[in-house]
Amino acid sequence: MDPTYHPLFLKFICYFNKNQDYFECHEVLEEYWKSIPNYTKEHPLTAYILLSTGLYHWRRDNFNGAFRTLLKAKQRMLDQDCHMSGIDGEKLVKDINQSIDKVKNTEPFSLFTLSLTSEKLKVLVEETASTMELLPRNSNAVIHKHMLRDRSDILEQREKKKGRPF
Repeated sequence: MDPTYHPLFLKFICYFNKNQDYFECHEVLEEYWKSIPNYTKEHPLTAYILLSTGLYHWRRDNFNGAFRTLLKAKQRMLDQDCHMSGIDGEKLVKDINQSIDKVKNTEPFSLFTLSLTSEKLKVLVEETASTMELLPRNSNAVIHKHMLRDRSDILEQREKKKGRPF
């Protein structure tokens, strides 16, 4: 990734490191990913989207979903050289491996942060965080976010895909 960081990637790091709002991590990265012309599932951002999803599942004690998703995230990280400039990729893979082991053993959720190696990135993340309203870490609004929002549009799309009227 170009060291001129995309604003949505900066928000992703803020959500990931500041309040562990993995749902929002997924949302902002998906928006960024879909803004890329001819985006595909092979794009490096998808590894970070999967990572966020896996951690969201784990925090909510969905060990099966977390295990499968974190494995996919790790594999994509390794296959696609997903180490973004300014993030310690070696430590990240190690953290993912430790998380996978804990999930496999149904251990309680434990967080890790993205280790930033670029001073420029650290400054940009702090500047971005200062403009964001972050929900309290470990609040129900963060942990159960998908349950607390209006999902009617998602449910309608799901039913349309199945060929059923909503």
